[in-house]
Amino acid sequence: MVSQESRQAYPDTEALARAAAYELLRRAQQSVDARGVFTLALAGGSTPRKLYSLLAADPAFRDFPWSKTQLFFGDERHVPPDHADSNYLMVKTTLLESGLVPEANVHRVRAELPDASAAAAQYCDEMHRVFTEAMRSGGFPRFDAILLGMGPDGHTASLFPGSKGLQEQERWVIANWVEKFKSTRITFTFPVLNAAEAVLLLVVGADKTDMLQEVLVTKRTIYPVMQVQPIHGVKVWMLDHAAASRLTPVD
Repeated sequence: MVSQESRQAYPDTEALARAAAYELLRRAQQSVDARGVFTLALAGGSTPRKLYSLLAADPAFRDFPWSKTQLFFGDERHVPPDHADSNYLMVKTTLLESGLVPEANVHRVRAELPDASAAAAQYCDEMHRVFTEAMRSGGFPRFDAILLGMGPDGHTASLFPGSKGLQEQERWVIANWVEKFKSTRITFTFPVLNAAEAVLLLVVGADKTDMLQEVLVTKRTIYPVMQVQPIHGVKVWMLDHAAASRLTPVD
C-alpha cells in the first residue's frame, strides 16, 4: 500500500469526534475480520475526550469489537496513573470505566516508576510481547490505527521541537526530556508511528490555525508533526473548522 495523506474538516468538535469514532469502528471491524485483532494506540490530552466518551456510551458504537482490541498509549506523562496529568487517567474516566474493554487488553505505561527510562523499556517489552513478528513491519510494530494530536508548536505524541527523541530511529519507546515543561515524557518514536496502517491526527481549536497553515499549506518540514509519514499506510488529518479556518477549502 502506497502512503497516502488526506484531510477532512468538521463543523465542531462533536462532529469530528463522531467521524473519528466511525472511522475507528470501521477499521476495527476490518482488522478483526482479517486478522482477529485490532491494535490501537490512544492519544492523550483534551482533544480525544469526546471521542472516547462516544465510544463508551453511544449506542451507535455498541458493536465495537473491544474483546478483540488491544489498547496502547502513544505517550504518557511521567506521573502515577491516578495523577491529574496522566493520559491513562483521562482514558480510564472517559472509556475504561464503562467496562467494555477487558482489563487484559489495556496496556498502560508504568509511568509511576521513578526512572522514566525504565518505564519506557518496560513498555517496549510489553509491546514486543503483543506484537509478534507477523504483526511487525520493518522491525517495528504495525498498529492498525494510531491516534495523535498536534500542539501549537507542531509537536505530536511527546516528540517536541528540539528534543533528542526526534532523532531516534531504533527504539520503539523512549523517555524524552521536554525542556518546555522541564519534565520527561514516555513516548513512541517516529519509526513506530510511521509503521502504522493508519495515523489519525485530531486537531481542534483556533490556537492551531497558524501551525496548520505552516504544515499543510507552507509545508515547512521543521516541525515534528511533519515527520509523521507512514511508510505503507495513511495519514488522515481530522480538523474542526476553528483549527482549519485559514486553510484552503477541503473535501
